[in-house]
Amino acid sequence: MAGPDTPREPLLRRLTSMKALRRAHLYLGCFFAPLLLFYILSGWYQATNPDRLKSAADAETFLQRIRTVHVDQVYPTDNEIDRPSSPTLFKRLTVLMSLAATITILLGVFLAFKTLRQPWPVWLSLGLGMAIPIAALWLGQGR
Repeated sequence: MAGPDTPREPLLRRLTSMKALRRAHLYLGCFFAPLLLFYILSGWYQATNPDRLKSAADAETFLQRIRTVHVDQVYPTDNEIDRPSSPTLFKRLTVLMSLAATITILLGVFLAFKTLRQPWPVWLSLGLGMAIPIAALWLGQGR
């Protein structure tokens, strides 16, 4: 702790310290984990069940309503036709989650480089994490 004779550490240095970065990574990850899991699981359901609804008003089952949240950012009610839901607040939260997830991912990669003595496993993981999805899309084209 800074006493009367020692200068206070500059704010920027304190905010960019490893401890502060780890803490930011932890709290952002924990705060947005439920919403990220929702998007991951509902996206998985949507990818594996290709039947699409014409509108949010057509959602009848719980899983159809969850898919509607994923696609249209509204949880449809029974009177969706008469009084449609507004996606504005949930869209804003989704944008915030996307930005925070991006920051959290970048912090995680940065921390991985700083934590490991040798950077090659991180580079290998990042390279494979890009190459395998690209290869899967390429191999699936026109076949």
